[in-house]
Order: sequence, then structure tokens, then C-alpha cells
Amino acid sequence: MTDGEQYTTEAARAAAAHDELAEWVAAFLSSPGSDNAALAEQLADQPRWWIGPVEVPLDQLGRLAGPPGHPVVEVVDDHEWRDDVDDLAQQVEDGQEPAPVIATHTDDGLKLEDGNHRVEALRRAGVDRAWTVIGFDDPEARDRFIARSEQAPSV
Repeated sequence: MTDGEQYTTEAARAAAAHDELAEWVAAFLSSPGSDNAALAEQLADQPRWWIGPVEVPLDQLGRLAGPPGHPVVEVVDDHEWRDDVDDLAQQVEDGQEPAPVIATHTDDGLKLEDGNHRVEALRRAGVDRAWTVIGFDDPEARDRFIARSEQAPSV
């Protein structure tokens, strides 16, 4: 299986079905597609309970970086994004689905850990949701999130 096949939403679903989502996240973050081995180590340093991939509205992902007028920690003007964001947005418009983004659940909501460029590409392509793998610090928080999600029409 190539990296492109290994780090898809379907591959994440398969990993979740085999209770191997934590391993999938670590491998994905260390892969050339994410190139974020330091984050993989950080997330592995403490126990995590993972769910996903689930569709999450983009405005519910606490992004580190993003365009003006969006819920982000650091505002980045459109012209400052790497060229690959435009390329990825075009691929999304052409029907290609990017790899799921990685988020962690906090008391304040969902914090996007990996995927700022993918989320921006989805936004530019007119998509309002992202497939997301979510990590929790404890199983009770995960279970409450799942219970709320099952009662609401969207995550």
C-alpha cells in the first residue's frame, strides 16, 4: 500500500475498526504527507482515546492558522499560504479527498493539531466539513462527545 492509500479516510476507518487508530495517527504524522514526527511523539507521550474519522464542520476546529474572519489563533492572509494549498484546493474541487485532519478534544472544543493547510484548501474549495480523527485525554470525555454527537445532527 502506498502512502497515498495508507493515509486516506478509508484507511483511518479500517484502523479504527481494528482498534489501531492510535497507530494510524502516529504513522500518518510521521509520514511525508504530514511530516510531523514531533507531534506524533508528543501525542504518544500520554494516553489518548481516539475516534474517527468523523465529519466536523470547519468552524468547529480550533485552527492554529487561517484567514481573517475565521476562528484561528494566528491570522494568515490568503497570499501568504504555501502554493500547495491552492493545488490541494484544486484537487478537492476535482473530487479528491485529502487525508483526515487530526484534532484533540479540550474543554474549549476541538483543537486542530495537524491539517491547517488541508482545512484551508477545503475552505477554498467551498467545502464546509473535514474528516477528522479526534484524540481525547480520557475515555469518559470521548464517550460524552460520542453521546452528544449521536443526539445532534452534526458534530
